[in-house]
Amino acid sequence: MSNSRPRSRRDAGGGAGAAGRDELVSRSLQSAEHCLGVQDFGTAYAHYLLVLSLAPELKHDVKETFQYTLFRWAEELDALSRIQDLLGCYEQALELFPDDEVICNSMGEHLFSDAKENFYRVANWLVERWHFIMLNDTKRNTIYNAAIQKAVCLGSKSVLDIGAGTGILSMFAKKAGAHSVYACELSKTMYELACDVVAANKMEAGIKLLHTKSLDIEIPKHIPERVSLVVTETVDAGLFGEGIVESLIHAWEHLLLQPKTKGESANCEKYGKVIPASAVIFGMAVECAEIRRHHRVGIKDIAGIHLPTNVKFQSPAYSSVDTEETIEPYTTEKMSRVPGGYLALTECFEIMTVDFNNLQELKSLATKKPDKIGIPVIKEGILDAIMVWFVLQLDDEHSLSTSPSEETCWEQAVYPVQDLADYWIKPGDHVMMEVSCQDCYLRIQSISVLGLECEMDVAKSFTQNKDLLSLGNEAELCSALANLQTSKPDAVEQTCILESTEIALLNNIPYHEGFKMAMSKVLSSLTPEKLYQTMDTHCQNEMSSGTGQSNTVQNILEPFYVLDVSEGFSVLPVIAGTLGQVKPYSSVEKDQHRIALDLISEANHFPKETLEFWLRHVEDESAMLQRPKSDKLWSIIILDVIEPSGLIQQEIMEKAAISRCLLQSGGKIFPQYVLMFGLLVESQTLLEENAVQGTERTLGLNIAPFINQFQVPIRVFLDLSSLPCIPLSKPVELLRLDLMTPYLNTSNREVKVYVCKSGRLTAIPFWYHMYLDEEIRLDTSSEASHWKQAAVVLDNPIQVEMGEELVLSIQHHKSNVSITVKQ
Repeated sequence: MSNSRPRSRRDAGGGAGAAGRDELVSRSLQSAEHCLGVQDFGTAYAHYLLVLSLAPELKHDVKETFQYTLFRWAEELDALSRIQDLLGCYEQALELFPDDEVICNSMGEHLFSDAKENFYRVANWLVERWHFIMLNDTKRNTIYNAAIQKAVCLGSKSVLDIGAGTGILSMFAKKAGAHSVYACELSKTMYELACDVVAANKMEAGIKLLHTKSLDIEIPKHIPERVSLVVTETVDAGLFGEGIVESLIHAWEHLLLQPKTKGESANCEKYGKVIPASAVIFGMAVECAEIRRHHRVGIKDIAGIHLPTNVKFQSPAYSSVDTEETIEPYTTEKMSRVPGGYLALTECFEIMTVDFNNLQELKSLATKKPDKIGIPVIKEGILDAIMVWFVLQLDDEHSLSTSPSEETCWEQAVYPVQDLADYWIKPGDHVMMEVSCQDCYLRIQSISVLGLECEMDVAKSFTQNKDLLSLGNEAELCSALANLQTSKPDAVEQTCILESTEIALLNNIPYHEGFKMAMSKVLSSLTPEKLYQTMDTHCQNEMSSGTGQSNTVQNILEPFYVLDVSEGFSVLPVIAGTLGQVKPYSSVEKDQHRIALDLISEANHFPKETLEFWLRHVEDESAMLQRPKSDKLWSIIILDVIEPSGLIQQEIMEKAAISRCLLQSGGKIFPQYVLMFGLLVESQTLLEENAVQGTERTLGLNIAPFINQFQVPIRVFLDLSSLPCIPLSKPVELLRLDLMTPYLNTSNREVKVYVCKSGRLTAIPFWYHMYLDEEIRLDTSSEASHWKQAAVVLDNPIQVEMGEELVLSIQHHKSNVSITVKQ
């Protein structure tokens, strides 16, 4: 850090105002330096903020000193656990220096330095988890390597790797003998990682890495001339979702040599080609209860609340509602591991083929009208989704399949079926759909069912119409039938878009019935006391006023105030409203969610003013936990303790502390306490999803040490019921979080676990029992749960023997839990 004071650049025009400003700037700079000298970093930081707001032209001169001051002040705030103030300082700094990577990195370090286990909250943004799974897929690596090697040997000596990731495909090309290899990667983190990996494998001289997207590459600015081979694996579960079509159109037009025409046998070095060469997309209609409960509300009544037909719930994967951001029209699942499995209702059918070496075909994909497909049903069942996978043809010899029957790194794309009058289908029916590639996504829309009876009736009407007879072929007949089946939704319906976890929550009957029972018990326990107090007050008022008139007790009772601060869409306030004289408050934020709750209230004959939307009454979300009225307290506060991912919500204990101060005598927080359970398991799957396993999987290339820096101690969004693993112990209680009686909580605990099966301990999955009271319990690992589970994955597996005892050290700090094995 420089000790010399930077001189301010004075305004040439002068003037009293400018002179006064310069004097203030000069004095503030002197004060800032004095404060730095005595290590008063907070005051120094305030002075620098003043200087930079008055004289932005000094940004360059004081930048380093300002950074140093910010970092030292942030350390003090962090040590004092003043996280909100710390965040505020970084926000101010980033307003002044919006693109400063040093400040951004420091912010990340400070946020997560005091709790190492918190790293997963950012590591997942920097390096997506599929990188580990993909690099551990030996079959995928081997086949890509063979195809690249063959192309280079045949003469494709100049190579561009689009979406390079760690650079593995570029290194395959270099090892195969390519003269020139260029690799582009948009993610700054992955680009820097690739630089380290390429250098560690001693190929930095032969591979030029570009931190840019391929659409921005120019000749000769970035690469000297057109290349003869493009290699890429920018494909997602729905094939097109990572923009492969757009990037290859650009590559063929600007970066690749012209393709070789049929019959030509000249040197491949003179012609352009792409790996993968082509793809065939396949589909299958399936029944799957797990997909159904996450994408379709399958019940009409929830704990006594009727869901009206004019409110339609849809998941984002189905929704065609216009939004500012493009939403993938599918979700993804590892269908071989989906809880409860799935049932094939049709044969596998071909959806589309695409030739990546044909520019005109790629261009026509985005503009082509949807194809209409009709597939015969082979098995009776409930139509829940169209499952999609593809075969990637790398060249005429090498291919990769993402089918659920294959053990690969890919998941399958799933298109949930919604908005049908009847989902039950049987042999003789046809599943109809429209298929297109719009917005660079594979879209499967207008899914409907054509029954055998309907088909015969329509066929009769066709024979009476000569114009329709000219259609001739069966495919066009099917498409005409499908059009007849299409019906427009009723205009008066309110469509409510919910996340898949929110739909699963609505389908979670034990959850809502448990809350209704627990709320009812609390309100019943409060009623006699309230009734007595109200009658006593009422009698005193009557005596003092001298009137003999009496209202009914029901009319003079103050309502119970119930606040639901659950995340996302929740019908608990409506359920609370059915429990007597209750004033429920909902914290939903989205307008469409509020409209839906109003319509549900109306359908259940609530007065419109019964339900309040609390965020309308508070200035910001952080003020949600406050009194309902200046002289009133809450009878019940509902908190979200567990995230859908399986982790404890951030700052939940702080929210509980505030909530306890806002409860009336006898009032309760729900849940009142939470028990965390875990068990020891051996799971090769969790190891491979968490870290690259040595150099063998990556065909001898040294990648693991670099990408494994981003491995995380905790894996989230797990389905423990279908996770491939061997239990090595019985479940044990790991931790108690008490929201009502905090003195029962401990920040450190040791738990002995008895090993009941010998094996290799690789992970400790965990879940929770949420106690609304001593009798009513919700299990986050149950079949109906909308929550997923999480697991601590060990850096180094431990061999354990049956009969021995392991000691687990459990630490709980700021809503973060760490679990380590004591040895």
